[in-house]
Amino acid sequence: MNGFWGRVREAEEAGAAVASATVVSRRAPVSSHVGDRAFVYPDGRMEGFVGGACSREIVRRHALEALRTGRARLVKIRPASAPAEEADGDVVLPMGCVSEGAADIYIEPHLPRPTLMVVGSTPVAATLGRLGQPLDYRVVRVVEEDEMRDVADGATLVLPLGDLPAFVDGMTPASRSRMMVVVASQGHYDDEALAAVLRSGAEFIGLLASRARGAAVLAALHDVGGFSLAETSLVRTPVGIDIGAKEPGEVAVSILAEIIAHQIERQASARMQPAVEVERPGATAVDPVCKMDVDPGASRRTAEHQGETYYFCGPGCRAAFLREPAAYAASSA
Repeated sequence: MNGFWGRVREAEEAGAAVASATVVSRRAPVSSHVGDRAFVYPDGRMEGFVGGACSREIVRRHALEALRTGRARLVKIRPASAPAEEADGDVVLPMGCVSEGAADIYIEPHLPRPTLMVVGSTPVAATLGRLGQPLDYRVVRVVEEDEMRDVADGATLVLPLGDLPAFVDGMTPASRSRMMVVVASQGHYDDEALAAVLRSGAEFIGLLASRARGAAVLAALHDVGGFSLAETSLVRTPVGIDIGAKEPGEVAVSILAEIIAHQIERQASARMQPAVEVERPGATAVDPVCKMDVDPGASRRTAEHQGETYYFCGPGCRAAFLREPAAYAASSA
């Protein structure tokens, strides 16, 4: 699979999201081995191997949930007959397959690095660009073309203002949803920059301006630019936590403090927006023998009993059902 970290880097560089699933412990008989890995993408596509039919769908479902929440998890798959165990925040799931094996699978979401887009060739913008580097932001500076030669703060990318709309359109949805934008041109091209990012789905948009000038910029975007009040209300202005900042460095710190506080609040909120939009699982059926979730649309193993269709995770469960259909049908009622 071209190396584990190689695949993760490929996804990061492409602005994509992927969840890795790694078998970290197993108890025979199971088909997976310690170190087996798979990757799960937001559309539900799965590459690699971490177990047979019973565990594969469990891993896929929890990998998508890890991408949605942005949080790693350890999934412990145990025989249904095994005694209950303390989970300590892990996910413990019974598996009714006849193998009676067990496996622990570590699932980790790998999300695009958050982008800190700083617009303007001003002292505050320059300091923001420098401070974003050690915080692991992908720093993008946006300035007018004749200002590009003056930007030398180690930004990942320096972009001419005229290319901004195309750049935003070319970002993946996952990258746009993890983009923090600070417009700090201090009146030179605030409106043009905001018009390019207001409908991008960026997580944070801030405008460095006084209250009066900020209100005037937003009013112009509404009156002349055709943006709704709901759209212009997304802009935080004046951006930055009020710490009494006066010098450019102090202002930049106050802005980063607001961005960090916003991210922490977003992560802690029970109403948190998804870290990544993922394919929602469709309706599931329950295998009447092993009690595992089965995708009715994908299952190739079915049986009819008294006018009802039953779905199975594998041939063993279907064979067991056919031997005693009435008993299993009653237990699943």
